[in-house]
Amino acid sequence: MDLDTIITATDNFSDSNKLGQGGFGSVYKGILPDGKEIAAKRLSRKTWQGLEEFKNEIILISKLQHKNLVRLLGCGIKGDEKLLIYEFMPNRSLDMFIFNSEGQAQLDWKTRYNIICGIGRGLVYLHEDSRLKIIHRDLKPSNVLLDHEMVVKISDFGMARILSETQNAADTKRVIGTYGYMAPEYAMAGQFSVKSDVFSFGVIVLEIISGKRSSGFYFTEHAETLLAYAWHLWNEGKELEFVDPLLMETCSTEQVVKCIHVGLLCVQEDPSDRPTMSSVVVLLGDETIALPQPKQPAFSVGRIVPIDKSSTADPSLNLITISVLHPR
Repeated sequence: MDLDTIITATDNFSDSNKLGQGGFGSVYKGILPDGKEIAAKRLSRKTWQGLEEFKNEIILISKLQHKNLVRLLGCGIKGDEKLLIYEFMPNRSLDMFIFNSEGQAQLDWKTRYNIICGIGRGLVYLHEDSRLKIIHRDLKPSNVLLDHEMVVKISDFGMARILSETQNAADTKRVIGTYGYMAPEYAMAGQFSVKSDVFSFGVIVLEIISGKRSSGFYFTEHAETLLAYAWHLWNEGKELEFVDPLLMETCSTEQVVKCIHVGLLCVQEDPSDRPTMSSVVVLLGDETIALPQPKQPAFSVGRIVPIDKSSTADPSLNLITISVLHPR
């Protein structure tokens, strides 16, 4: 698959074929000569970060294969051009559905529940079932792609990191992520682990159920963040007020309340209190298991609970780079 073929397939990376824009480049739809549809990620020429992400993604995704992970079809470098070629996802990404009324109307409760479970299974594979222990580090709705049957495909592994079998966590002096989805210990101290991804998953679960964006939540008299709002309603016994009104006719009340419960368990402030993703998948699928009560979520900047680290770093040296999401 040479560069000329991709240029032709994407109509020279025309804006009409542009599927999305990320911090390190843009993604375009393409049609190969045999009619096969592809997604071509064209990395930015302006930043060295794009090259690092490019290398990291190739190394990681080439080692992984799972129903709920996007499949890399090819890659290439020619001059300043750096391309990653993926299977095409006709329904694009989750954020296209849950954050606008037209998209929300297409997602009944069964579909949303299946999406939640699909993300969970993909993370279990990354954390436990692949040959590697992989921390995604940038899980968010725009990185959750959906195929023609609305099956989840987790994407964008440019910022993912591999931990050894003996490592529980690691740290970094350069924190990169997306506001609203980063676990507090990662955002403030550069500490990341599988529990960092669990936090991000919990945020996404609460967004899917409420139809509200965590980073753009409108302050209420009771809460300043989406997580705080969910926590307030949970303590008041008014969980169903948190649910997207469009779901009330199609949802199983018990199931949606359980998902809110699991979401709150995942966003607890202390990483050690959060369940593993394998536990989350079991909790979601087994109606007989009694769930523990969640503790207050990490919905505001404050006390940071340290996790067992494999190395140390001076948190004051952290360079935090945050990409703020905006509706497309």
